[in-house]
Order: sequence, then structure tokens, then C-alpha cells
Amino acid sequence: MPAPSKLRDLIRTIRAARTAADERAVISKECAAIRDSFREEDNDFRCRSVAKLLYVHMLGYPAHFGQLECLKLIASPKFTDKRIGYLGAMMLLDERQDVHLLVTNSMKNNMTHSNQFVVDLAMCALGSICSQEMSRDLAGEIEKLIKSSNSYLRKKATLCATRIIRKVPELMEIFVPSTRSLISERNHGVLLTGITLVTVMCKLNTETLQHFKRHVPTLVKTLKNLIMSGYSPEHDVSGISDPFLQVQIIRLLRILGKDDEETSEQMNDVLAQVATNTETSKNVGNAILYETVLTIMDIKSESGLRVLAINILGRFLLNNDKNIRYVALNTLLRTVQADYNAVQRHRSTILDCLKDPDISIRRRAIELSFALVNSSNIRGMMKELISFLDKADEEFKSYVTSNIFEVADKYSPSKRWHIDTMMKVLTTAGNFVRDDTVPHLIHLVSTSSDLQAYGVQQLFKAMQHDISQQSLVQVGSWCCGEYGDKLLVDIEEDEPLGITENDVLDVLECVLYSSHSTSTTRDYALTAIMKLSTRFTTSTERIKSLLERFGCSMDMELQQRGVEYITLFKKYDNMRPALLEKMPAVQQNKMNGDAMSNGEVLAAPEIEEKPGTLLLL
Repeated sequence: MPAPSKLRDLIRTIRAARTAADERAVISKECAAIRDSFREEDNDFRCRSVAKLLYVHMLGYPAHFGQLECLKLIASPKFTDKRIGYLGAMMLLDERQDVHLLVTNSMKNNMTHSNQFVVDLAMCALGSICSQEMSRDLAGEIEKLIKSSNSYLRKKATLCATRIIRKVPELMEIFVPSTRSLISERNHGVLLTGITLVTVMCKLNTETLQHFKRHVPTLVKTLKNLIMSGYSPEHDVSGISDPFLQVQIIRLLRILGKDDEETSEQMNDVLAQVATNTETSKNVGNAILYETVLTIMDIKSESGLRVLAINILGRFLLNNDKNIRYVALNTLLRTVQADYNAVQRHRSTILDCLKDPDISIRRRAIELSFALVNSSNIRGMMKELISFLDKADEEFKSYVTSNIFEVADKYSPSKRWHIDTMMKVLTTAGNFVRDDTVPHLIHLVSTSSDLQAYGVQQLFKAMQHDISQQSLVQVGSWCCGEYGDKLLVDIEEDEPLGITENDVLDVLECVLYSSHSTSTTRDYALTAIMKLSTRFTTSTERIKSLLERFGCSMDMELQQRGVEYITLFKKYDNMRPALLEKMPAVQQNKMNGDAMSNGEVLAAPEIEEKPGTLLLL
């Protein structure tokens, strides 16, 4: 039988295929040749065949028929065969397959091999494909290798133990005694893997967490040595000594110090040293500082240390790297409740991020901006937020308007400012305003008796300028119908409005016939016109004429309103003034958000009427 082709020849042939069909034909032919080779029990070229099969598997074609051949290679005495065999096992096997169980014995034998690289192959495979059964069978072998005098094997065994513990947490007690010595290891590679193992143990078991808290001084000493040590070419990364180890130690300190004042006190000084001595011009330094900030904010640290951590994030906001700015905003958002005043000092920098061209940065900046609003800065913050709203992407507008209304309602310095702000948002956001904003603003105007005239006049002027903003028009229509008589009174002698009854009816009629108006908006406008029949004195005939036109409207809701309103004029005209009296001041129940009046629940200030009922209020 001729020798099978080499892997490089197969790769060259596949790359030369011009179409997907040509590639499939090449793969099919090669797989057939590989099967023939396996049936012939060709031990000399089994390694080459499996290597080609793994390449075929990487291209997405089925290669499961090579699983048993991988086991044969693992059992081979040749290192090259074992290497391909273990690689094939890691790629083709998983714990759901029965073949997986056959690998355990080979791994156990190889873990006692005299060649450290063969032992390494077995541990790499175990760390990749171990099942619960395999973990239980081989945990003892891994525990022995952790105690080995060979640092290369200790490092690999520790990583393997990490995988085993994640798979079977109850095996943790086997590794705890041997793990203590890893924390004081001088070899950086073994120390790094040891701290990773301890971190996983502490996350999974509270008893283990308490056990390792006594080793915090050792971790602090190690971290301090890394900070203060001189240049070491073996561990230096951009002028920083072993940043990977520093980050891992800081993460472990965060877990050990969480909600523990005594343990946190032991690490305060070293965290301050890391925060002040780490170089920020390189990304590795920023990574260490980021982990330091998270640790400071999670443990029971001193107030001065927390301010230092927030200041580090403030410096991150000034960085040219977008990823660093995003991380800073995201972290500030998580920590703003921990030290509100410290974050407030960076408010101007955060607001500058609203102008960033990157949408993800703008998203985090706007969330953080709303978190920083309070009663003392509401006026200045609102100007910035409305300015952002004016230029914001459409996907932001609904979120921003809702949150502006919420913070304005919470921190408003005065009712007049509140009305002006909500008016400005309505005119700026357009039709991106949420539906629940309409009853909210109606409630605000109706409960401010001294500002009802001001509110309705501002809304009417906005409607004169633009009737395409549906939320604005709905609120304006309701207020015009309810307080239309106050439109005719000049509340500011400097600027007399000179509004007449016909002016008001002209605007509402435009709303009724506008192509921009929705069915709900027309309902508001028609009801407002009906209410004005008792507020105005000289326009009754025009109002009747408008209502009669809608008695035969194609819209069933408008038709019902038109018919009922005309019936009021014809049959119940003596009752009309009483029925159309102004609504009483509506009070909100803060527990459930419903509107309350005289102890009874009302639907909402605008009253979403149902067919078959008198549609007056």
C-alpha cells in the first residue's frame, strides 16, 4: 500500500479548490483514504492520518470515526504519536461519549511517566475534556503532581486542579493542604496558577474562604515585593513587574476582604501603594489600576482610599483610548452609590463624554449623568441633558425623556421650572416621548392652581407653532379644554397674548384635520372643543358645527363622541354646564401611581373613555 499523502499536500489541494463542491470532493476522497488506512492498521502512518483528519475536523467536516485511532496513538510509546493522539482526543472527544471513559487509564499511566512532557500532555488533555468520573479517578494523581519538585509539572497540575474543582467542587478538600504552599511559591508561574486555584476555591466555598483569610499577609507581602522590585527581564511587561500576577493577587484580595473590616485593614496600605506607584502610560498599568479600583470599592476600605479610586477612574475618562473611557464610565456607574460625592467631582468630565462619537460611551455617560442628578445641580444638569436630547440618536430619545421627567419630578426646584422643563422636553423629543408622560404633565398642570394659566398659555403657543408633536398636542388639547377661559387673560402685562376664542378653535380644528394627528389625539381635541362650549361665550354655534361634522366620522370613537356631544346640546342643554365643569384637582397615590380624588380612584387625568359611555371628562 502506498504511503498516504502528507498534511501539507492535503492543505495545498484544499486551498486550490475553486468551489465548495470541489472542496467537498477533495475532503470526501481524503476521508475515504484515511478510513482505508485505519482498516489496514497502518501503525507507521496512523499519526499522519489522524493529523489530516483533525485538519478536516477544523474545516467543519465530520471526523468522529477517528476517535479510537486517537486512543491508539495515546497508548503508543512514541512521543510524537502521543502528542497527536492527545490533541485528537481534546478535539474529537467530550464527556458525553463512551469512548471518553477509555482515555482515563492511559492518562493515569502517562501521569507517572519519566518524561515531563508526556505527563504534561496527559494533564492538558484532562484539563480540556475531564468529566466528573474522570475528575474523581484522577484527582489523587493531580494532587501528587502538585507536590512535585518539578515547577513545570506543579504549574500544569495546579491548572488541572482548578478545572477539576470547577467540575466537582466536593473534591476541593483534597487540594487545600497542598495549595497552602503554593501561595508562598517563589516561581512566578506556579504562584500565578496557585493563586488562581485559591481564587476558585474561595468563590465556591465559604469555609475555604475563611481558611485562606489568614494568608492575606503573605499575599500582601508578595504584592508589595512586585511593586517595589527592580527591573526583572524575565517578568517585565512594559516596565511593570509581572502584571498578570499582580492582577490575580488583587482579585483574590477583593474576594478575601469583602465584608470583612479586619481583613480589609490589612490590605489598605498595599492597595494605596499600587494605586499611586503604578505607571499609567501603558495599558498593562491601567489593567492593574482597574482591578485595584474594583477591590478598593468592594472591600471595607478607608474613605480616603475610595476617593483615590474614584480619581483614578476620573483620569481614565481623560484617556484617548475609547475602551479605557468605557471601562471608567461603566465602573463609575457601579460605584456611584458607594461614594456619591467623589463621583460628583468628575461631573463635568462625564458630561463631556455625552459628545463622544462612540455610541457605547454616550450610552454609559447618559446613564451615569442621570445617577448624578440631585437637588443642588438639577438646573445645570438639565441644560446639558436637554442639549444632549436635541442631538441624540433616535434610540436614545425615549430613554432620555423618561429619565428627565423622572428626575425633574424628584428634584424640581419649583412648579414653574418643572412645567417649563417638561414643555421643553416635549418640543425637543417630539414623538419619542412615552405615552405615560401625557397624564403625568396633565396632573402637574391640574394640581398647580396658580400656574394653570401660565401652563395652558405656554402649551397653546407651542401648539400654534407645531401640531406634529403628538404628546404635546394631547396635553395642550386637554389643558385648552379644561382651562380655555384662562387663554383669554393676559397674565404678563409686558407681553399681551391677544388670543381670541376663534384662535383657540382654529388650532384645535387644525389638530382634528391634521394628517399628523393620531386617533387618540383627535379624541383629545374633540373633547376639548366640547368643553370650550361652557368656557367661551361667543363661539357656541361654531362649536356645534364642528361637532356635527364628526357625528358621521369613519372613526367609530370620534363618531360616538360627536353624536353624544350634539345630543347634550339638543336634549340636555340645561345639564351641559354642570357636566362640563372643571375637573377637581387630582392627587396621585404614590404607592401605586393611580390618580385619586375624594378617596375614589379615577382612570387618569385625560380619562381614556370606553365606547358606550358618556365621553365628557
